[in-house]
Amino acid sequence: MGHHKCRGCNEYRAMDRRQFLGRGAGLAAVAMAPWLPRVVFAESDSSSRDVIVSLFMRGGGDGLTLVPPFGESAYYDLRPSLAVPPPDSSDANRAIDLDGFFGFPKAMKPLMRAYNAGDLLVVQGCGLNSGTRSHFEAMHFMEVGRGDPPASLFTGWLGRHLASTAPSTAGAVLRAVGIGAGLQRSLIGAPKALPIQELGDFGLAGRPATRNRRQKVLEEMYAAFTDPLKTSVGDTFRAVDLLKRIGFNSYQPAAGATYPDTYYGNALKSTAALIKADVGVEAVAIDLDGWDTHDVQGPFAGFMAELMQQFADGLAAFHRDLIGQGKRDVVVVAMSEFGRNARENGSAGTDHGTGGVMFVLGGHIRGGQVLADWRGLEREQLFEGQDLEITIDYRDILSEILLQRVGNKNIRQVFSDPSYQSRDYGIVS
Repeated sequence: MGHHKCRGCNEYRAMDRRQFLGRGAGLAAVAMAPWLPRVVFAESDSSSRDVIVSLFMRGGGDGLTLVPPFGESAYYDLRPSLAVPPPDSSDANRAIDLDGFFGFPKAMKPLMRAYNAGDLLVVQGCGLNSGTRSHFEAMHFMEVGRGDPPASLFTGWLGRHLASTAPSTAGAVLRAVGIGAGLQRSLIGAPKALPIQELGDFGLAGRPATRNRRQKVLEEMYAAFTDPLKTSVGDTFRAVDLLKRIGFNSYQPAAGATYPDTYYGNALKSTAALIKADVGVEAVAIDLDGWDTHDVQGPFAGFMAELMQQFADGLAAFHRDLIGQGKRDVVVVAMSEFGRNARENGSAGTDHGTGGVMFVLGGHIRGGQVLADWRGLEREQLFEGQDLEITIDYRDILSEILLQRVGNKNIRQVFSDPSYQSRDYGIVS
């Protein structure tokens, strides 16, 4: 979580993480080691495959603030107090021009380096047409990858991707990590995936002096069991040993990159260290909570401004630390369960909407542009007269990445909705 004060609607405040995360890891300790720039277990079968970092902005991020359409006059009619002023305004809170129509608020300025370098793609008006405005349902549908998932489909899109492809590194003991108290729904079904709250503090709890002895006893005990439990437990302990060899707590980012001093910032920093260690991890899931901005949204100096600053600072540091230093085979996909209502409400906030935004950061992404099929914000152009239309299926973006950057041609297995037909937007270089 992003360590922000819990706020938002009753559903969002009451929603227990266990409702949308899998089982907890049950393992926590401190593992210290000198920083090792590379801990290779085996030769890679496909060194050009990207590592996918899935960043979920939980709560329903307001896409019309994250990427304001300053070129749309109706935007200012709908949001008299929350709209970001146009770039040619004298207002100190004026937008940063991206393409003459869309912009960034000033809190998102740290991302301009990646955007100008052509490594950051912004997708406006995207999402999943699921017909729900419930946080719980929308998160579930987005992470599963269907707006009408049958009860038998409980695995996530990223989990099914990994289950349908061979490991990128032969013999890898850990293919995916969900940073958090439990495994994110998107990763459920992935082989050799673990939920880990702190990558630098993973192992058996208890006295350090007896930890190795206790681990050996447990390994011997579980060796007597049959599969799949025997192999699963063995893989977990091998992952513990592996992560001890990566000095997360002493990791120094490259090029002066500075990550936010938050749980989210530390998750990105640890992910950078994990990717650089090249141990065969193919996917990492991270959450940034707090986007349910019903009241006093504060896009300029309040709550949302601080959250956007944290979001942007983290991604900017990740770009500088990895992609900007030649580590190009990595892609970050940041998304939220839905956008917000096009109109501000009477509490200086915004209510649940539909179309939102997506950010794609990567060394092989055709960035430096805003991808949009813009319909406008006049009442007759809005979904149900109140929300930004979903004009780009977020699965199209993910499908192109899976096809072009990780070589997974089993898109029908990853996104099993029989009515879904993928569209190629040419976002991968």
